Amino acid sequence: MSTENSNSGKRNGSEVNTPNPTVPLKRSRLGLDGNDASELSVTPLQTRVASPCTLNPPIDSDGLSWPSKGARSRIEQTPEEAKAREERIAGAVKTILNELGEDTDREGLLETPERYARAMLYFTKGYEDNIRDVIKRAVFEEDHDEMVIVRDIEIYSLCEHHLVPFFGKAHIAYIPNKRVLGLSKLARLAEMYARRFQVQERLTKQIAMALSEILKPRGVAVVIEATHMCMVSRGVQKTGSSTTTSCMLGCFRGQQKTREEFLTLLGRK
Repeated sequence: MSTENSNSGKRNGSEVNTPNPTVPLKRSRLGLDGNDASELSVTPLQTRVASPCTLNPPIDSDGLSWPSKGARSRIEQTPEEAKAREERIAGAVKTILNELGEDTDREGLLETPERYARAMLYFTKGYEDNIRDVIKRAVFEEDHDEMVIVRDIEIYSLCEHHLVPFFGKAHIAYIPNKRVLGLSKLARLAEMYARRFQVQERLTKQIAMALSEILKPRGVAVVIEATHMCMVSRGVQKTGSSTTTSCMLGCFRGQQKTREEFLTLLGRK
């Protein structure tokens, strides 16, 4: 029997089951309008809010760099408002301790909520840092076009998924384009972004993109190696594990020899 007959709706007077029609994929309308929405299928990247690293410029007009939603209110607050903010955080921490079954009136915990509030404000002070104050006048004209590396910069940050620390070392390199940055400012740049709620991948990219914006160099490379307490002290509890992330821009991304030289100097190759 021919294929055409086998696919017909009836054969020898009886019904023939035909395949169900294919259900079209749902389409995303993010970033599209009108009939253009039918051009793209839904993907995870199209259904999530864009990263601040790609949605916003590295440095805002007022000198802040990817500030949090309430960063400007923290910067502009009066001493009375700052005290009230600290008291609200302490009150919330006291509630958490009580819900965990602790006695917040015992000696060891009596002032813990206030201490924790001050600590958290310090751990997240990077949101308030103005990048112009961090860099100041440390950009210099210099006829140097070879790689500059500052390695083993200690960083301490907070994982935004569990609010527990991750810590390690950052290695920052760039190839100047007639402008160099004071070496200590590379460490200050890493510190500014680390003192926020972070994920290591974003932290790596923020340091690289900000340095690229400040100097307009031929290339930037950042590698971070860190231990995450959310992985070491909970969950899978793999105490020997560490995480390495990198961000390569400019000639570090486009030229393999440049990238290999950087990794060799780090002793990673």
